[in-house]
Amino acid sequence: MEQHKQLNFILIVYRLGMLVLIVTLLFGCSASAVTPKTEDTKITEISIMVPLHFPHSPSEESIALLEQLTNTKLELSWVPDGIYSDKMNTALTTNSYKKVMFEKYTDYVSIKSSIRTGAFWEIGPYLEQFPNLKQLNGDILLQTAVDGKIYGLYTERQSSRQGIIIRKDWLDSLGMKEPTTIDELYEILYAFTYQDPDYNGKDDTIGLTDRNDLIYGAFKTLGSYFGTPNNWELMDQTFIPEFETEPYMNTMNFIKKLYEEKLINADFPVTSKEKQRELLIRGTAGVYIGTMTDVQRLYEEAKQFNDAVEFTVINRIEGPAGNRIWSIPNFNGLYLFSKKAIPTEDELLKVLAFFDRTMDADVANLLHYGIKDKHHTVEDNKVILSEELTALRSQEVNALYSLMIADLSNSNVMEVVEQHHLWSYAAQLVEDNNKFLVLDPTVGLESLTYDEHGSELYRIISDATYNYILGAIDNNEYEQKIKLWRKNGGDRIIAEYTADYFN
Repeated sequence: MEQHKQLNFILIVYRLGMLVLIVTLLFGCSASAVTPKTEDTKITEISIMVPLHFPHSPSEESIALLEQLTNTKLELSWVPDGIYSDKMNTALTTNSYKKVMFEKYTDYVSIKSSIRTGAFWEIGPYLEQFPNLKQLNGDILLQTAVDGKIYGLYTERQSSRQGIIIRKDWLDSLGMKEPTTIDELYEILYAFTYQDPDYNGKDDTIGLTDRNDLIYGAFKTLGSYFGTPNNWELMDQTFIPEFETEPYMNTMNFIKKLYEEKLINADFPVTSKEKQRELLIRGTAGVYIGTMTDVQRLYEEAKQFNDAVEFTVINRIEGPAGNRIWSIPNFNGLYLFSKKAIPTEDELLKVLAFFDRTMDADVANLLHYGIKDKHHTVEDNKVILSEELTALRSQEVNALYSLMIADLSNSNVMEVVEQHHLWSYAAQLVEDNNKFLVLDPTVGLESLTYDEHGSELYRIISDATYNYILGAIDNNEYEQKIKLWRKNGGDRIIAEYTADYFN
């Protein structure tokens, strides 16, 4: 009997225990179903300094949707592209970083010393944790590396978008054809300046509008036409800088002639990108040399001042060595991650998670095309960019493109089946550029001297180039500036690149 009572007691306790366990499990499942973990719902705050290539920053509606999709609160500092390099230099010297800083490809050398001294996170070891970031192109990542380590997420660009945007209505009014050679281009610049292409009876037009940029302005593209190497030329087992070559001198003489004959805006060495664009948009200049895919935006803005304006795009200008165009590696900049503003590894992972999320289809297509049925439409899973919505996209969406990483190789970005005819044509010519690219032979090579002193040494050459064009110095004085460049570190750069190439 006693044993029977003990058995009943044990069974009662067991049943009570099972009941408690079941209730606990049910309550736990119910709670987890309605209350996500705090770490999953907490909004990530991210500050980003990003270049603004368009007149308008994105609309608040577009940003709000981006924040909603990525579960973030974004502090986006939009800096006009024309002053971006100066702002970045100020941030470097004052150590006043946002969490994420965009660095242009052309300015990357100036920040490598800060990278080496630990100002930015090495992100390479973390990329495998993210489904999209781990698929980034390994070759491009290596092009961005510092001492073999990966510090940035790259914005992907075509090898060369450079060419000529020209007033087609002015060509037609003067009975001229699109240029195919340097001489024909010169003739057009001359006619646009002196033959009243807008038929207003006033001497108020010039051929070429340019700005204070020897790379993304007109100079380097014209240099390609003359046969100038892309930064460096490998000759007799050593590297020769482009500014010591005859084609570079020919390019300077060509622009010097344009300046002396007033075929170019006289203040181009101090002209901003915005002012350069304005001269084309308002009908003062008829030729713009730069990124061909800018044509759609320039056209839409020019239409506001002259409804009859027409543009066309040209990419093949034959020079002494045929068709040539300079190229960049397949990134035009990097997003870097400040150790000061992002003090912990946990926070870094959250910031990287945001960029990983931007590569998913819903976010990537928002950044590229805007809000569905407002800025674009979709048919058969393909995007239609109607011309009627072009102005709205320009005002509210286009600047978001700067936030996209690795977009050219992202299969989540939807294909476009209908878009502005000028943009489509420019995109075809960008693709055509791939047939005659001039590569920089030093890409992937290391020169510590170049990384530490390249920017200050470049100023010697850029100042000498402008001064020669303006007639402030002659050929002998220009040669002296080259000797100064060599003496102050140029010879060491040449030796380091040469040693790295042959070792």
